[in-house]
Amino acid sequence: MASKGKKHTLSPDDTVVVTGAAGFIGSCMVSYLNEKGYNKLILVDEFEREDKVSNLLNKKFLHKIERDLFFNWLHDHKPDIRFVFHLGARTDTTEFDYEVHERLNLEYSKDIWNVCVVHDIPMLYASSAATYGAGESGYKDDHGVVDQLHPLNPYGVSKNEFDKWAIRQHSCPPFWAGLKFFNVYGPNEYHKGRMASVIFHAFNQIKKNGFVNLFKSHRPDYKDGEQLRDFIYVKDVVHVCYWLMENQPDSALYNLGTGKSRTFYDLAAATFAGLDQRPDIRFIDMPADIREKYQYFTEADMTKLKNAGYASSFYSLEEGIGDYVKNYLATGNHY
Repeated sequence: MASKGKKHTLSPDDTVVVTGAAGFIGSCMVSYLNEKGYNKLILVDEFEREDKVSNLLNKKFLHKIERDLFFNWLHDHKPDIRFVFHLGARTDTTEFDYEVHERLNLEYSKDIWNVCVVHDIPMLYASSAATYGAGESGYKDDHGVVDQLHPLNPYGVSKNEFDKWAIRQHSCPPFWAGLKFFNVYGPNEYHKGRMASVIFHAFNQIKKNGFVNLFKSHRPDYKDGEQLRDFIYVKDVVHVCYWLMENQPDSALYNLGTGKSRTFYDLAAATFAGLDQRPDIRFIDMPADIREKYQYFTEADMTKLKNAGYASSFYSLEEGIGDYVKNYLATGNHY
């Protein structure tokens, strides 16, 4: 473990932990770290799922540790860890048993945090735009509004509870960042089923049927297909995560979207464009089990991250979907 109080500029010789490493964003983070020369990685996840195996093919790392064994493994092996990307979570927004989210998203995150405090390890963790609920309090990553937020599902509640806990702590890692991910899409989400991005489902619908079904609006102030979300390409997400590891600005919650909301119709049309096809977009009723918990608008206020010094631009929706469709979905490739 890193010694208490020792400041260290990271280099590819350092050991980095990635939790959720077999999942969507986690496996993309592993790939990006490999591209930057970081091969001394400790990967944490549940590795028995066969549909996730391909996410880690050809990736370079030191160890794969089962999630429930990780803390005992740390105690026994005492690796010299210099950064933690805590990206593992139960992300199923249709899982309504809060105890599942509490155990995996709240209590496990506290344990990660406490390890980082004791051993002076900087960390970044995945929060979510689901914490903002219906957006009654806006989408600003201001610590002062966290207690006022009303997430719409147990997943969002668990993420907000950890955000609240984190900003109350007096004992903190030397640097921490909680990233409120907005609608992330991109390669390596093949295993996510119902929870995969709308782009993934649209691509498969087009290949199978030649058309795309989008949810009708069940609110009079939004036309069908004009529900708005802030869609961000996973390659931008891992770039921001890496930048935060390297630069370590003020510890805080940070939004991570593009700062520009787009309609689901735009998303579907861009998916058709990636396949060089004319759009054929149809509308179906939204499933009853999510209808009352559905976000009709999200848009990240990106001021804080920009003020922290992040100056890179983001993929536009058309650029990101074009890359995703042509180079991954159409070929079956992983990142």
